[in-house]
Amino acid sequence: MNSEFQGKRALVTGGNKGIGFAICQGLLQAGFEVIIAARSLDKAKAATQKLPANSTVRVVKLDVTDDDSIHRAAEQLKQEIDSLDVLVNNAGVYQDQGVNILNVSRSILHQAMDTNTFGSIHVTQAFLPLLQKATQARVINVSSGYGELDGLSADVPSYCLSKLALNGATIMLAEALQSQGIAVYAMCPGWVKTDMGGENAPRSPEQGADTAIWLATEASLDMSGKFFRDRQEISY
Repeated sequence: MNSEFQGKRALVTGGNKGIGFAICQGLLQAGFEVIIAARSLDKAKAATQKLPANSTVRVVKLDVTDDDSIHRAAEQLKQEIDSLDVLVNNAGVYQDQGVNILNVSRSILHQAMDTNTFGSIHVTQAFLPLLQKATQARVINVSSGYGELDGLSADVPSYCLSKLALNGATIMLAEALQSQGIAVYAMCPGWVKTDMGGENAPRSPEQGADTAIWLATEASLDMSGKFFRDRQEISY
């Protein structure tokens, strides 16, 4: 455990499984107190049972598509903690099986944007008062290579567009928060073996989580607004 990060706190949306859970594990090992946010409190609590018994961890119910849920979670944590050092906007959906840009429904497009893009923006807004009370706070948006301009695919319409928009939101949030000393990054975990990525994915959740953990602990604040994969800056 790195004593440098003891006393620091990180919240991870969708932290109960997959890449989000691996991020939680890595941040705990670094010394953070971790807050696992999930749509189901039972699932968040179940995730804590997979962590070492002495882990400093909290749970909170948070549905990123529900503003009331977001604000309830923020108000709950304002009563429990005095600052938040790292926010990882990890929760996301992928619903493009069997569709393409020529036939994707408005409802699929809406759900992807609502979860993957608007959710990250509104969660950041809601937790900004706690982030502002930390020193050198960081916001990490879990994006995708499908959100790169060169990575857009007509066969992955809603996911591509939502991650493209999330990358745009990252740039704007970084600009808006620069004067407050809060860094905002986007990162691509790669194709990871999770419920979303499937069994054929070549990367483990731990490999997918590595860049997010690096951004939370080591990356320069001067790199705010940039997009990263495998700890290296990539183009939007």
